[in-house]
Amino acid sequence: MSEHDPSPHDRSHDLSINRRDVMLVGVAMTGVTLVGFGETTAATPSAPVARPEMNLTIHFQVNGRPIEMSVDPRASLLDVLREQLDLTGAKKGCDHGQCGACTVHVDGRRVASCLTLAAKMEGRAALTIEGLTPADGPLHPMQQAFIDHDALQCGYCTPGQIMAAVACVQEGHASSEAEIREYMSGNICRCGAYVGIVAAIRDAAVTMGG
Repeated sequence: MSEHDPSPHDRSHDLSINRRDVMLVGVAMTGVTLVGFGETTAATPSAPVARPEMNLTIHFQVNGRPIEMSVDPRASLLDVLREQLDLTGAKKGCDHGQCGACTVHVDGRRVASCLTLAAKMEGRAALTIEGLTPADGPLHPMQQAFIDHDALQCGYCTPGQIMAAVACVQEGHASSEAEIREYMSGNICRCGAYVGIVAAIRDAAVTMGG
């Protein structure tokens, strides 16, 4: 080692970062904020908040009623139905379009409302379980069939099951048990009431003319 080479001890002081710098970088990467000696607290990420000027005004129908409202362009139809229109029949299950609990009809076709942007509803018509029958009228044949065949247990998925079942009949896919199971496969019942659901659909299909 020449006389101009710093010793290993001296060389350590030439490093651009030290132990404290490393800790601060690590803390920043993990989202933890240092509060005091030996204390940490999890940093709370700020949720994106839509500014009022970013909202969209849409015009559509829900259960035959004309609606004009301002919506966040990122909001799903499910969230608008539940949180802004107080129509809580459609349920939030997986929120990824995989369980069918949020099924409603849009322009006569069943959709997963959790995957449908509310902003896309301009000029369209939605039907939810609340609008399937008049408030003072008899139950829809499918609703009655679900009761008659004990096609529910906890009931959480039942509104989505019924809306999908009505569509299944209207689409002409209720001619056999195998066909019903195929076209209802997007709706999950965690209680396992599938036997009753299939029986209810076959029964209601006769009354509905399917």
